[in-house]
Amino acid sequence: MSGLHLMVATPMEIVLDQPDVSHVRAEDDSGAFGILPHHADFLTVLSNSVLAWRDSAGGEHYVAVRGGILQVRDGRTVEVATREALTGDDLEALETTVVTRFHDEAGVEKTSRSDAVRLQIAAIRQICRYLRPESAPGRGPAQRHGVLAQEQEAP
Repeated sequence: MSGLHLMVATPMEIVLDQPDVSHVRAEDDSGAFGILPHHADFLTVLSNSVLAWRDSAGGEHYVAVRGGILQVRDGRTVEVATREALTGDDLEALETTVVTRFHDEAGVEKTSRSDAVRLQIAAIRQICRYLRPESAPGRGPAQRHGVLAQEQEAP
């Protein structure tokens, strides 16, 4: 094996494990960069971007990553750890898939946030109802819920 070994992993799976890669192109906050065999050891934080790579036959392939860490080790191993990754050989099709998926996930996240806010408001209302004193004197939260409040009795 004279090329690079490219591995892309998410917390749930190894998305790509390609042993003979001739070139990797990735992007961090400073811009795009390329990695060839015998590259110096390197560590960087990736942007949400598309990582491109060429196999030993010269075929171009793509992996869309949602940020992550890229590490080059020993001039031969390129490892990417990311929250989410999608592979594809057609850049336009991958773009469509990624945009659709991220749009759908944004909708789910928005709904989840709304549901969480509703639950918080309901919890606050319930706490306020519990802490609200009854109109009759001596009727606090403990008496309303049938709990004897011996500590409130005078000695």
